[in-house]
Amino acid sequence: MTGGPVLAVDQGTSGTKALVVCPERGVVGTGTAPVRPRYLPGGLVEVDPRELYDSVVTAGRAALAEAGTTVVAVGLANQGETVLAWDPATGEPLTDALVWQDRRAASVCSELDSHAEQLRHLTGLPLDPYFAAPKMAWIRRHATGAGVVTTSDAWLVHRLTGAFVTDAATAGRTGLLDLDSVAWSQTALDLYGLGGERLPRVVDCDAPVGTTTAFGPTLPLTGLLVDQQAALLTQSADDPAAAKCTYGTGAFLLAQTGPAPRRASSGLVSCVAWRLGGQVAHCLDGQVYTVASAVRWLTDLGVIGGAAEIDPVGGGVPNSGGVTFVPALAGLAAPWWRGDVRGSLTGLGLDTTPGHLVRALCEGIAAQVVDLASAVASDRGAPLTSLRADGGLTRSALLMQTQADLLQLPVEVSSLPDATALGVGAVARLGHDRTLTLREAVPEWKPSAVYEPRISGDEADTRLARFRGEVAALVERAGSGSGVPTREGSGSS
Repeated sequence: MTGGPVLAVDQGTSGTKALVVCPERGVVGTGTAPVRPRYLPGGLVEVDPRELYDSVVTAGRAALAEAGTTVVAVGLANQGETVLAWDPATGEPLTDALVWQDRRAASVCSELDSHAEQLRHLTGLPLDPYFAAPKMAWIRRHATGAGVVTTSDAWLVHRLTGAFVTDAATAGRTGLLDLDSVAWSQTALDLYGLGGERLPRVVDCDAPVGTTTAFGPTLPLTGLLVDQQAALLTQSADDPAAAKCTYGTGAFLLAQTGPAPRRASSGLVSCVAWRLGGQVAHCLDGQVYTVASAVRWLTDLGVIGGAAEIDPVGGGVPNSGGVTFVPALAGLAAPWWRGDVRGSLTGLGLDTTPGHLVRALCEGIAAQVVDLASAVASDRGAPLTSLRADGGLTRSALLMQTQADLLQLPVEVSSLPDATALGVGAVARLGHDRTLTLREAVPEWKPSAVYEPRISGDEADTRLARFRGEVAALVERAGSGSGVPTREGSGSS
């Protein structure tokens, strides 16, 4: 890793993390600021956009103050599918931001059900309110017709620099980007009723887009990348065949597929990984909606005191005691795409303890990731040899061991916990210094721990079959009249 220090800002769902990354000394400054989304009845999740911007500035300034060094550039990672309407003349928000978890655009998806396959082929994305385009259409129908409606990154960048842009990877999360041309699709725009919208210019992830004084000194903004692709860059720059899973608010498994798009057949998302120096890399992407948010749910119920108690509480029992937890608390994402499905806890008895519930949650998360890994292997035509892991919940040895057990592969936990920020920092470095190669810009990847499977393949199959049976029952119970369409089979489930 070469070049000068950069400020890397990761604007996430529950907070913003900023790092000052020095090529010689690594991370020399950090800053954080909380974000508080509102979780409302009916699957609504929203946040005040001003809180997003303020968190970026607060975290960035804190990181610079701690580092006490001059930086040469700034990179900004974003949530991807969070959207809002805003006034391009003043920069003022016209709506709250609808967070990626928000499900209110299910009705938009239902109306477009007959076009689902056409949209999937055009954009690589299934028809689901998780993505930006349905939310954008909902805002236009039900909130306001004024200003522009975009993903949150375009608004943040405008506030920082005055530019009206989005990077190619974030644009690929909208459902409005043509997967082949990496340009806005007029067909998709028209289908969503967004044909007349003014959309941001799609730029390379390492394109200098302007300067900002929000953090104090005048600094060029030279790196933009959606969060999960930034983490993928950090985890697989040295090995494009590697697959990574980030365990955060949700879990997100991504794997590179090369310069040409590979349309998924197993329920995954096919999208742009990044466009650097005009060269596009593509990836497959699978999601588990509720991971840390399911841990928070158990915490709110008083089962545990927080994520730090996963291991001591779950470690107090040898197994889940026959309990199966399908943590579909915000629906099922890939490979099922059933936002209407609710979570379930089965196999409860008078002898069920908090430890059994915790172990069942770890198995429920890990089992979903196994199905994502199976889908990646199917679509790429080659099995995974290991899984690289990052994110806050990799601190749970119980979750990581459970993942290795059910996956029947080694799970390599990154020694770099802030993979998203480090990825967008590398992109900012590339945007600032055109002589750098990708490998020179990305920190060396190495695991801090490797979890090997401790159970037999037969035992893993038994546990997975039990979980998949519960999922199948939930899907059947939800039926087809949900209002959230599914165009998938059940993948490897």
